[in-house]
Amino acid sequence: MRIVCRCNDVTVEEIEKLIDEGVTDLEELRRLLRIGMGPCQGRTCIPIVISILARKTGRRPEEIPLPNARFPVRPVKIEALVEGEK
Repeated sequence: MRIVCRCNDVTVEEIEKLIDEGVTDLEELRRLLRIGMGPCQGRTCIPIVISILARKTGRRPEEIPLPNARFPVRPVKIEALVEGEK
C-alpha cells in the first residue's frame, strides 16, 4: 500500500482503480477521494496524482488541468460588515 495523500490516507491503488473504472478527470478524482482537501491543500499529492493520471491515460502531465482552487474561509468581524453599510 503506497500512500499518495497523507492528509486523507489515499493510496495509489485507490486512484488507479478509479482511473480504470473510467474516472480520468483530476477534479472528479479529487472530489471522490478528497485528494488535496486536507491541511496541505494538495501541495504534495496533486503532482503525484497528475503523474499517475498521465501514466494511466497516456497523456502528458501538462495536458492535465489543475483542479480549481478554493479560497480559504476566514472569519469576518461583525464591525467590518456594519461599517460597510455606512
